[in-house]
Amino acid sequence: LLQPIIGLFTDKRPQPFSLPTAMGFTFMGLLLLSQAWNFSSVVAAAALIGMGSSVFHPESSRVARMASAGQHGLAQSIFQVGGNLGSSLGPLLAALIIVPFGQRSVAWFSLAALLAMLILYQVSRWYKFHLTSVRGRASLSKTNTGLTRKQVTRALVVLLVLVFSKYFYLAGLNSYFTFYLIHRFGVSIQYAQYCLFVFLFAVALGTIVGGPVGDHIGRKRVIWGSILGAAPFALMLPYASLFWTLVLVFVIGLVIASAFSAILVYAQELVPGKTGTISGLFFGLAFGMAGIGAAALGNLADATSIEYVYHVCSFLPLLGVTAFLLPNMKHRTAKA
Repeated sequence: LLQPIIGLFTDKRPQPFSLPTAMGFTFMGLLLLSQAWNFSSVVAAAALIGMGSSVFHPESSRVARMASAGQHGLAQSIFQVGGNLGSSLGPLLAALIIVPFGQRSVAWFSLAALLAMLILYQVSRWYKFHLTSVRGRASLSKTNTGLTRKQVTRALVVLLVLVFSKYFYLAGLNSYFTFYLIHRFGVSIQYAQYCLFVFLFAVALGTIVGGPVGDHIGRKRVIWGSILGAAPFALMLPYASLFWTLVLVFVIGLVIASAFSAILVYAQELVPGKTGTISGLFFGLAFGMAGIGAAALGNLADATSIEYVYHVCSFLPLLGVTAFLLPNMKHRTAKA
């Protein structure tokens, strides 16, 4: 939830060296998580990791755009797939390392954050140099979209609805898919973690596909095709066998994940010159929706059943039909 505020601030005052600082919060959060002694300390560790994310994403989205050479969707997909690939490996590493070796083994993952701090220091130096270069300023310059303020506002509302449908649905899969498999099919915890990896790997794969496809055929087509396109598979999921459940979640992850990089770049083009603000808003909303969705669906599962939750969630991708309301944009460099 801090991300839009940080994005707004850094649009006015870019902070190149905030990138390794952000990863420092993640480093401290992982160390605390490995030693957490009660629920409050777990929450504090998660908050530190969340603060790292909130500082990292607005500025790093600007770096991705500056480094894109005009292929904004491809650059955004490459940037995002790092996070999604890491998320997909999380359940696999949990099954292979944390389950057999215990909580303290989380500390080993902090070494990845430490390495990232060293890499991001070099990225920050590149970023600082290109902030003052002609190419760097051009990549972040304002353009005329040919849309009125009312059209831009309506388009942003539609995009926020789409982010809600996508991440509320993904929250149901991310947070409760293992419980669903254990409860419905009686699989083991480790097997359920491997199945979650299949879904999250598909999400990572879909992320890398969505951006470049949007660069070539148009982001609007990718947005409505990915979210609405996942609806038939989502509607079949609650009735599938174990084998077909794994097939369907792979297809759902692949299709629905292709939307976010297209949504983010489309939104950045709607509000040119505000890359950090828009990135912070949409990343913040995406993660916020996932958190709120997980809590809400958890309460619903406690009140009913995990199977009922998946029946309810299966209708969420149908909100992808609202993407037809998005306008087509014409880009022209704005005159000073």
